[in-house]
Amino acid sequence: MGFIKEFKEFAIKGNVVDLAVGVIIGGAFGKIVSSLVSDVIMPLIGVATGGIDFKKLKYVLNPGTPEIPATATSPAVAAVPENAILYGSFIQNVFDFFIIALCIFLMIKAINSLKRKEEAAPAAPPAPSSTEVLLTEIRDLLKK
Repeated sequence: MGFIKEFKEFAIKGNVVDLAVGVIIGGAFGKIVSSLVSDVIMPLIGVATGGIDFKKLKYVLNPGTPEIPATATSPAVAAVPENAILYGSFIQNVFDFFIIALCIFLMIKAINSLKRKEEAAPAAPPAPSSTEVLLTEIRDLLKK
C-alpha cells in the first residue's frame, strides 16, 4: 500500500500538475504559432521573394520512375519513388522555430516584468512590539 500512496503524493504535487498544464498549453500555443507562420508570415515572405513556396523547394537526387503496367510482351515494373533533399521544408521549420522562440521569449519577458512590479512594491513596516509601544509611552510621559 505504500507504493500507491507514494505515487499518489507524487502525482498530485503542484509541480507535476503545473508541468502537465504547461505541456497542454504549450502544445496549443505551438499550433497557434505554427498557423501564424505557415498561414500568415510565409505567404508574405513568398510574395516578397517573388512567389516562392518554400515547402516545394527541393534538390532531387534520383527522379524516380512511374509504374509501368504489364503488357502482353513485358512484365509490370514497379514505381520507384523520387529521392530528394527537402531543404524548403527545413527552411519552413527554421522560421517556425524562430517565431515560436520569439513568442515564448516575449511572453516570459512580460511575466517577469509583472513579477518585478509585485516585488518592487514596498512592504509595510512591521507593527511595533508591545514593549516598544510601552517604552514610547514612557518616553512621551517623561518629556512632559
